[in-house]
Amino acid sequence: MSEAESLPRIGENAPDFSAVTTLSKDFGFSAWQEQDWVVFFSHPADFTPVSTTELVEFARRHEDFKKKGVKLLGISVDSIHAHLAWLANIKEKLGVTIPYPLVADVDMQVARLYGMIHPGASPTATVRAVFVINPKRVIRALIYYPLNAGRNVDEVLRLVTALQTADNFSCATPVNWQEGEKVAVSPPRTVEEVEERLSHADREIKDFYLTLKDPKPST
Repeated sequence: MSEAESLPRIGENAPDFSAVTTLSKDFGFSAWQEQDWVVFFSHPADFTPVSTTELVEFARRHEDFKKKGVKLLGISVDSIHAHLAWLANIKEKLGVTIPYPLVADVDMQVARLYGMIHPGASPTATVRAVFVINPKRVIRALIYYPLNAGRNVDEVLRLVTALQTADNFSCATPVNWQEGEKVAVSPPRTVEEVEERLSHADREIKDFYLTLKDPKPST
């Protein structure tokens, strides 16, 4: 089975694994996750320019993710020694401490488990993958970037917020949605639901299939 064929998909359980990280010599993914959301992201290599900017930005936004119950976890196929040297260099040159763990994956076992090795891009480096995993260890979203394009951390945080909002208020989030804005009501499935939907004066009704509302618990 190729790496692409083994790619975990939305709605599937995130594969569990054990590894060495920059914060633990005996890291178990599911035990570390506990009851939190996780943003698990890969970078191609240590001591590379784009990856450095990404690690620094994730570090700067660490508290924003933490406030939403989200843990950050990075990975590349570098050794733990390379990871530690890189983090020390980032702290020395840029004044930023990386507060989240980085998985050392020299044998590529974890990267292959998550479909992060794309031979057409590089047979020896992980592409820029992002997995959003919920507290039940279910994959809720995944994003892939090529080696030469950095991620947008604002979008990753927005995506997590959108998923949490959809779960909490039984809704969907429309295009370019930002926290606090109106959300979309799920499409009706019966005639009765169509009639019920059109009766709400507090909703922004474009038509029976396109209705927006302020986020609030469903009743």
